[in-house]
Amino acid sequence: MQEQLKKRLEELEREYETGQARLRELEAETSHVGETMLRISGAIQVIQEMLNDSNEQEKGESAATGGEPSA
Repeated sequence: MQEQLKKRLEELEREYETGQARLRELEAETSHVGETMLRISGAIQVIQEMLNDSNEQEKGESAATGGEPSA
């Protein structure tokens, strides 16, 4: 009986170590994905601002030329 318990304990300890290693991997992946999403979010914001600025300039040019869009 004691030998079976020792064997089961060893199995559980291995499973626990495997679980801890996997958890560390997942935490690292979560961190990486979060950083990537933050960079993408920043790029989206920059492009949106550039498009808004471009649209405002086009509206200003159109008003200055009598309503015709510039080529």
